[in-house]
Amino acid sequence: MSDSNSTDFTNPSTFILLGIPGLEAAHVWISIPFCTMYAIAVLGNFIILFIVKTEPSLHGPMYYFICMLAVTDLVMCTCTIPKMLSIFWFNSREINFSACLTQMFFIHSFFAMESGILLAMAFDRYVAICDPLRHSTILTNPVVAKIGLSMVLRGTMLTLPCPLLARQWPYCRTNIIPHTCCEHMSVVSLACADIRISSFYGFAVANLVICLDMFFIAVSYTQILRAIFSLPTKDARLKTFGTCGSHLCAILAFYIPGLFSGLTSRFGHHVALHSQVLFANVCLLVPPMLNPIIFGVRTKQIQDRLLRLFIPKGT
Repeated sequence: MSDSNSTDFTNPSTFILLGIPGLEAAHVWISIPFCTMYAIAVLGNFIILFIVKTEPSLHGPMYYFICMLAVTDLVMCTCTIPKMLSIFWFNSREINFSACLTQMFFIHSFFAMESGILLAMAFDRYVAICDPLRHSTILTNPVVAKIGLSMVLRGTMLTLPCPLLARQWPYCRTNIIPHTCCEHMSVVSLACADIRISSFYGFAVANLVICLDMFFIAVSYTQILRAIFSLPTKDARLKTFGTCGSHLCAILAFYIPGLFSGLTSRFGHHVALHSQVLFANVCLLVPPMLNPIIFGVRTKQIQDRLLRLFIPKGT
């Protein structure tokens, strides 16, 4: 690596990703669990997509949303983990400036999309439980497609200003990013300019998306719980609530680590940098790994199709 990495320049052609600062000697060992989780995430989400595509009985709104979640998970972890593993295994730390901004866009836009899809799934559960007779007429295939498209457009339009603003800043201090990926604040904090616009916009959009989605999910589940508790028998209440179990698990797996990581990176000035970077990577990888397991185990129709896939009849 040349000494020019820390010299003065205005527009760097490349950035240098450090990996996990302070734990460079342990990169190879750290890569083992991350590589394992990534392999599980890729395999699991492709299996979910294959099962839903090949099983006509699963061609319904809930399963279409699960497929959208699987695609989002695949993109979200694939835009970061391969580069991280190349840093750990091959010391391949350089990333082109444009590629860095592209990675930034994909990380944050698909994070927003995943949050939106979880909200759409909450709406699906609300209609299915609170107005079951109209579920098939409300959530038709065109409506589901429009909901999915609106989540994509929302994530894209809200995130696009982040890399556009980052591109215009001069970077005259260093091009060394103390991270495994081009996370928004890790990049713009290297600029030798007033980055308050970038900082405020990134913080405001993240809070707007997450807080609004969580609020509407909470409203949906408040109505769902009211409908469940109005059912006459305990068995009916448990059976109905059981249909929400996988979705609730996916919500917890996504929002709890995401909120903790976001708050730590913004306000955890006394938290060690390597801990922040490690947890940020866990947040990008744990939901894609857990979601296919959650839906495969807790959704009976997917579970039955999965068993038929790996255990042929007559065995």
